[in-house]
Amino acid sequence: MPAAFLVIPEWQGSVSSRAMSHADGAHAIHGDLPSSSTVLVDVPVEAGEALGTGVQRYSAVRRVRDRAAAALASAAGTPIVIGGDCGVALASAAAASARHPDDLAVLWLDAHPDLNTPETSPSGAFNGMVLRAIAGDGADGLVLDSGAGVPPARIVIAGARAVDDGEQAFIDEHRIAMLSIDELREPQRTLEALAATGARNVYVHVDLDVLDPSALAGLSSPMPFGVDASELVTLLKAVVERFPLAGASIAGFTPSSPDAAVDDLPTILRVVGALATGAASAAR
Repeated sequence: MPAAFLVIPEWQGSVSSRAMSHADGAHAIHGDLPSSSTVLVDVPVEAGEALGTGVQRYSAVRRVRDRAAAALASAAGTPIVIGGDCGVALASAAAASARHPDDLAVLWLDAHPDLNTPETSPSGAFNGMVLRAIAGDGADGLVLDSGAGVPPARIVIAGARAVDDGEQAFIDEHRIAMLSIDELREPQRTLEALAATGARNVYVHVDLDVLDPSALAGLSSPMPFGVDASELVTLLKAVVERFPLAGASIAGFTPSSPDAAVDDLPTILRVVGALATGAASAAR
């Protein structure tokens, strides 16, 4: 199968009261993925320590990154990572950038831009820093090395509705492409923004909180005025039809119970399916 699914039930990148539910969400999705092309990455059980980095639970998040990187190195197909919190995108985006160092764009679909650093983050949660780390700025061990990061000029953020001051300053300084929810609903606008980066391949990250809470109950950070599931799936299909998919990640599912997870899974699996279509196209 062209898509290689890696399930990473990391929760330590979040500091919310529902943080551990990220692991429950990853395991729930795991149950509906094809076993022959799915790998479950072992995640430490402990919360971890900051170790003076300014990143809460740094030691555990660092271990997850290392384990994910090892699993990605042996993935047979286009990796689609299933989290967990948004921290799972770091190793996956790093692998995509290593394969496409000069022509990779990142499409970040999220209610938050995740562009904080340990110095600007109000919470110290790594899931609010991961895109900044992908761009090459952050705590040692949790950042793409110099020259390996994806430049801000090749980042497109869509659907963000809560932006911290430090994130806005970085966005303004680097003129990062920011698409509103209304623009996200028009796939052509996203395709144009990606084309304007000059990249030929795309990495797609979906934090499920880009969806409106009415579309999915199990959201770690529900934010009103998001897109509905059909709009998101339509966008993803348009993106992967236009650009070869170099990798993807899905994060932010925090079901309140096993029964609640069952209710949300059809929506999530539509998102997974849209990305898997892109993996199949990239393999041809």
